Amino acid sequence: MEITELSIPDVKLIQPNVFGDQRGFFLELYHQGTFRDAGLQAEFVQDNLSRSQQGVLRGLHFQIQHPQGKLVTVLSGEVFDVAVDVRKSSPTFGNWVGQILSSENRRSMYIPEGFAHGFQVLSESADFFYKCTDLYHPEFERTLLWNDPDIGIEWSLDQPPILSEKDIAGIPLSQLECFN
Repeated sequence: MEITELSIPDVKLIQPNVFGDQRGFFLELYHQGTFRDAGLQAEFVQDNLSRSQQGVLRGLHFQIQHPQGKLVTVLSGEVFDVAVDVRKSSPTFGNWVGQILSSENRRSMYIPEGFAHGFQVLSESADFFYKCTDLYHPEFERTLLWNDPDIGIEWSLDQPPILSEKDIAGIPLSQLECFN
């Protein structure tokens, strides 16, 4: 697999080697040695899978305690995946990076601890798989406002997104409890 830094160097794009023939294909989504060689010391403890319909926007979420690094991939469909740096001491604080992840391009993205994460479903539906470096602790979850104008994420919106109540109530970065 090829691991590439994005415009925020801590966030990585992973392009797996795909081995295919008439039967289908095989690829590695995660390889501990390859990740360690790329400087990623992630130890995953929880796997999650969500299915969402077109127009759904999930995020932008993070945990202020028990922060989670995430390795995300799309098993079916297509999403626009976004990470926002919420580490106040970081030179990229408040910056965002986004990538199209799909079952066709088979890319993954690694989002380290200290980032808010979200995605928008571009296809009819999408199955979204993610490995996490810590367990889910709802009492520590924070939600960054998905359309905070100070961040300026360029979502691909033809119509208003389908949001959860939690995401509608997201907090702008200027008022959000963030990492130091």
